[in-house]
Amino acid sequence: MDSKRPTIDMSEFSCRAEAYEASEDIGRNDSGNPTLGDVINARFGRRDVLRGMLGVAAVSALAGGAGLALTRRQALAASSSYGFTEIEHGVDETHHVAPGYDADVLVRWGDPVIKGAPAFDPMKQSAAAQARQFGYNNDFLGFVPLPAGSGSGERGLLCVNHEYTNAEVMFPGLPGEPGGDNDFAGMTRELVDIEMAAHGGTVVEIRKQDGKWAVVPDGQYNRRITAGSTEMALTGPAAGHERMKTSADQSGTKVVGTFNNCAGGITPWGTYLMAEENFHGYFSGDAAGLADAAKKERYGVPGGWYAWAKYYDRFDVAKEPNESNRHGWIVEVDVMDPASTPKKRTALGRFKHEGGETVVGPRGQVVVYMGDDERFDYVYKFVTAGSYDPNDRAANRDLLDEGTLYVARFDEDGSGRWLPLVQGEGPLTEANGFASQADVVIDALLAGDALGATKMDRPEDIQPNPQTGKVYVMLTNNTKRGADQVNAANPRPDNAFGHIIEISETADDFAAETFRWDILVKCGDPKVADIGAAWNPATSDNGWFAAPDNCAVDHQGRLWVTTDQGSGWVKSGTADGVWAMETEGELRGTGRMFFRVPVGAEMCGPCFAPGDETLFVAVQHVATDGTKNYPGFERASTFEDPATRWPDFQDGMPPRPSVVAITKQGGGVIGS
Repeated sequence: MDSKRPTIDMSEFSCRAEAYEASEDIGRNDSGNPTLGDVINARFGRRDVLRGMLGVAAVSALAGGAGLALTRRQALAASSSYGFTEIEHGVDETHHVAPGYDADVLVRWGDPVIKGAPAFDPMKQSAAAQARQFGYNNDFLGFVPLPAGSGSGERGLLCVNHEYTNAEVMFPGLPGEPGGDNDFAGMTRELVDIEMAAHGGTVVEIRKQDGKWAVVPDGQYNRRITAGSTEMALTGPAAGHERMKTSADQSGTKVVGTFNNCAGGITPWGTYLMAEENFHGYFSGDAAGLADAAKKERYGVPGGWYAWAKYYDRFDVAKEPNESNRHGWIVEVDVMDPASTPKKRTALGRFKHEGGETVVGPRGQVVVYMGDDERFDYVYKFVTAGSYDPNDRAANRDLLDEGTLYVARFDEDGSGRWLPLVQGEGPLTEANGFASQADVVIDALLAGDALGATKMDRPEDIQPNPQTGKVYVMLTNNTKRGADQVNAANPRPDNAFGHIIEISETADDFAAETFRWDILVKCGDPKVADIGAAWNPATSDNGWFAAPDNCAVDHQGRLWVTTDQGSGWVKSGTADGVWAMETEGELRGTGRMFFRVPVGAEMCGPCFAPGDETLFVAVQHVATDGTKNYPGFERASTFEDPATRWPDFQDGMPPRPSVVAITKQGGGVIGS
């Protein structure tokens, strides 16, 4: 085995964001499990595939094929859940929102959030300053009302993940290319320390006054969580296991830091879940000869994206072979106690987590939905053994340490099954390398392989809708699917567009072990026949989108979808953004564009405050991904010469990932 096979050559890409995008299939899933394409090919005949017939309950609401129940004129006349005027597709240097709405920048990278933090000075950055300032590349957003339990929509704690860093636009003097084969030209220990401080998360109090939101810079709950200095506890079945021990932690129960936190969740008891996604990219070194080299390769370790191993041995797999096992988890943070120790809840499994959205089942069990954002990997959920107590917050403190982790199998007849990842059941035995439940959760990908889970197309955010009982799975894309796997529902050759699956749990029980599944939309431009997109005919030229990534269900049960095309915006012709998505009635399968990000950015973290009068969104990696293809800017962005200086547009100020608060002019519900 070639231990260096997973490493990405950074010189092939114009920025770390592009390398990040390319690495989504770096882990090797050679399990032989059926892909969703295999399943759908079996479920629908080739004739139906070629005709574009989905054969699902929503066929009458989708574009393409014969026998549509609605004409375009009838669909346009049907009643919509949304009342706003949509914006147009496009790409430029700033953001855009639907008419009648304000989109105000609430907090930027480098803004002070901890008492005593200095004002941001891009020419005088330091790790000490960054550890008290808002971090980089804001992704997941969660809102916890204040006072606790109040349901307030005008004061609360904003919980923010800081996924990764783009050094070439963060720091002056670095080359436009990120460096070749791990040489990391220009990176120093000082810059690495700043990067580590810019990762992690932020908890910050925010308030709405006179219709506008603002940060409370001295809020008593304000907190920064970083990759380099925040100590965390390991809990659950993997805590204390031999494979979790390092030279710095002989107990296997403590770990420093969290990084590559993508989406996440807020629990019913008001804690903040941080999902560790592409952790593999932070490790370097030679894995050849290590006892678990094959397992590391399945996870893409080492990825070699960062220079951290040059200065910190724990990121060198040859020196600390177990350190990578301590990352790739769901981290729970008690936001009401800024001195509390975050906990990595190992019962929820180790993989490249995209999100951790929770919902309470009918018997009080808490269900956490999670995707592994990897081409050809899996959809998961975790069901707690205990029940949620709405009247005793302390009683819920360790609910996520005991329960059952499941992986999904999508069957050809439209049914599905949640397969339990339980040591001793089925193939998860000591003879197959699973000597304990610790082995199962540490090697959750391998356990999914063994159980025959269905290979998916980059499952990202998975959002339950408590009002309807449905669950929405964002499948971003899969450019590695071959032509022989083309089908009506999922893989398309070189599929850069993705799709959305709707799960209906049996008996509307989120804790059920069986489900039905359906296709909501196949993404991409419906006017381009070769793409094979499927939308409701009422969808306008601006209402379709590509690469669904994050999503949110507002308090009225309506679905909102954000996109992450990477450099794929060149194919779609529009920047990423927020789209309203109809899921019920005659307009089911209709999109409507609401918000658009600046060039090179990704749209993340849609989050509604109680009452739905504010939508918070996260704009990340501004002026990085795909800017070489921006007209008039056929070169890589740098600190000195970025494609845009959003949101400040000041000479000498680099682009800054930011959180935006969207409100309706004069007040009112978003989207009404």
